[in-house]
This record gives sequence, C-alpha cells and structure tokens, in this order.
Amino acid sequence: MYWALLVVFGIFALGDYLGVVSKARLSSVFVALMCFLMLFLSGVLPQDLIKVAGLTDLAKMATPFLVFSMGSSINLSQMRREWKVVVMSLAAMLVAVVSVLAVAPLIGMQSALVCIPIVNGGIVATQIMTAAALEKGFGLAAALGTLVFAVQKFVGTIPASHFGLKEAKLLVSDYRKKKAQGVDLLKATQPKNREETDAPPKKVPFCVRYDKYYTVYMTLGIAAAVAYVSSLIAGVTGIAASIWCLLFGMLLNQLHLIPSRILDRGKSSGLFMTATFCSLIPALAKIKLSDMGSMAVSLALVFGAVLIGTFLLLYVLPLWKFIGSRNMVVGIAMSQLLGFPATFLIVNEVATAVAQNDDEKNYVVEKLTPAFVVSGFVSVTTFSIIIAGIFASFLHLFPAS
Repeated sequence: MYWALLVVFGIFALGDYLGVVSKARLSSVFVALMCFLMLFLSGVLPQDLIKVAGLTDLAKMATPFLVFSMGSSINLSQMRREWKVVVMSLAAMLVAVVSVLAVAPLIGMQSALVCIPIVNGGIVATQIMTAAALEKGFGLAAALGTLVFAVQKFVGTIPASHFGLKEAKLLVSDYRKKKAQGVDLLKATQPKNREETDAPPKKVPFCVRYDKYYTVYMTLGIAAAVAYVSSLIAGVTGIAASIWCLLFGMLLNQLHLIPSRILDRGKSSGLFMTATFCSLIPALAKIKLSDMGSMAVSLALVFGAVLIGTFLLLYVLPLWKFIGSRNMVVGIAMSQLLGFPATFLIVNEVATAVAQNDDEKNYVVEKLTPAFVVSGFVSVTTFSIIIAGIFASFLHLFPAS
C-alpha cells in the first residue's frame, strides 16, 4: 500500500513541481494524468494501483464533501451584480453542449454525454461523469472524459489569452486617451466613499460570532451531515446527491451559518481534492495502445467543435452585443475550460503585458476580472455540477456494456 501511495502522490507532486517551475504554463493536472497514462500503457504500473493504495473508498466519498465546500464558496451577491456575465456564461455553456452533441455521431453518444459536463466544468464534473460511465461499463467514454479534463486548460488558455490581450490593449488605449483629457478612469471604477455615521450597525454573522467552534472535526462533521442528508434526498427525488450538496453549501453560506470554503477552514480540502483526482485514474488504466489513435481523433473533434461553435455563435453572431465586446465574450466562453485560478492568472498576465505602469495594470485587472472570474465560478464551480448530475442519469438510458 505504501509503495502505491508513494507512486500516486509522487506523480502528483511532480506535476505540481513542473507547474510551479513553468509558472502555470504547464498544467500540473496534465503532467500527472499523462504520466499515469504512459505508465499504464507501458505496463509499469498495475491497473489496480488506486485500489492497492487504499484510495478507492476515499475517492468515492470525497466528491460530496468537495462539492459542499465549493458551494460554500459561491458569492451570490457578486453573481447578482455581474448578471450579464452570468447570462453570457450560461449561453457559452449551452453553445458547448450543442457543439459536442453535433459531433456525437462521430465519437458516440455515450462519449458525448460524458464529455459535455467536463467541457463545461472541472474536476467534480469529471469525477461524476467518469464514475457513472465506469459503473455502466463505458470504459473508453470514461477514459476520453478524463483526457478531455487533462488537456482542456491547454485548449482554453490560447484563445482566452489571445482575446484577453486584444481587449486589454483596447482598455489601455482608452485609459490613456481619457487620461490625456484629464479623466481618470481608474478612480471612476472604484466605489465612492460613503458616510457611515448614520448607518445602523451591521449584525455580526453567525459563523463569525461563533468562529472558534469551526474546528477541523466540526467542519468535517457538518460536511458529513450534509452529504448524508443529500444522499437521502437523492434517493427520494432521483436528483443526484452532488446537486443537493452544492445547493446546501450555497444556502448555508448565504445564511452565514458556515464559513466560506468550509473545508479550507477545516484544513482538509487538499486531501479531498487529491482523492477526487484519484477517482479519475482507474479510467486511464482501461486505455489500450490500440485505442490511442481513435481517442486522439475524438479529442480533436470535441475541442474543435467547441471552439468553432464558440466563434460562430458568440463571436460572429451579434450575441456578443449583450456584453458589449467580442473579445470579452470569448474570454467568458473559455472560462468553462479553465476555471479559477487559471482565469485570474490570465487576467494578470495580459494586464502586465500591456500596461506601462501600476495604474494601467490595475484598470485592466478591474475591468477584466469580473468577466473572467465570475464566469469561471458560474460554469466550473456551479452549473457544471448540476449538468453532470443530470447527464449522469442519461447514461442509464443506454444498456450496460
């Protein structure tokens, strides 16, 4: 067991190391999953590596905990303020759904159903869909979904950076023009100070008032209670437990009954995240060398369809006018492939590239951050989990292989 644990965590550590050294240009997830794939294909690692490591049950239980914590991180007030970004992000997710379904006759309907929520989201959606696919015996569809997750940040980073850079140049040009006219756009975007002497004192939220009680075991106990209740409701309603965990996280945080990112507070989110990643690895073990050619074609079809659909339906057609910028709408659409913190890193990268001083950089960051970051939370953190819960049930319409 300890040898297997060393291999699993060692490969993840290697991915993180290369990600840090390359300043996130090389995805740590991609490195880790590709290492596992190559070692499985070469026969170096046994196919039951995760089981030998004793991680199978931990991986199975991790998702409800992680989804609950993600739900507690969602800022509904920010989403209300940026409602146009939310609407456009949902439109971009719908475009991705339609685009992948368009190539379903070429890659297979099971593979299309597995890939759609993964394109819309991240690790949690991937775990839900690969687990559902493996349960039905759709090994290749589960493997394709895992590979989609592994490479989607590469695919999304290129257009997001390109169009983000174009938008940043326009913003800096406008900022300099207005600055020459005596107008400081940076100050105009910042909230004005208000006199608070007459304002009634704000009520201290429950989770702040009793902050000291949110210990490691308390946060785990709350998460376990939510996971259990969600599983009971799922059994009655037929709606996936992950969806209920997400909704409970959002509700309890909105009522200030739990702190934001509750598992971070309990210093346990890293373990649950790692366990969720481990749940993807068995799908890679099912890939054979003879499958690689067809899977490469399927990957190209999935991402080609998403990029073409995004360009035609959002960039060319006048839907972009809802946001007011063609460049921004592509960034919003690509956020579903990236998620946080990749979206924030891209904003800082393009702002640094075009700005000549801190004021210009801050202005670009303030203008781009809401679109890129909020859209990532809408797609990856929120709705992709709901879509995965729905699409996982669709797989049961197909006979087990």
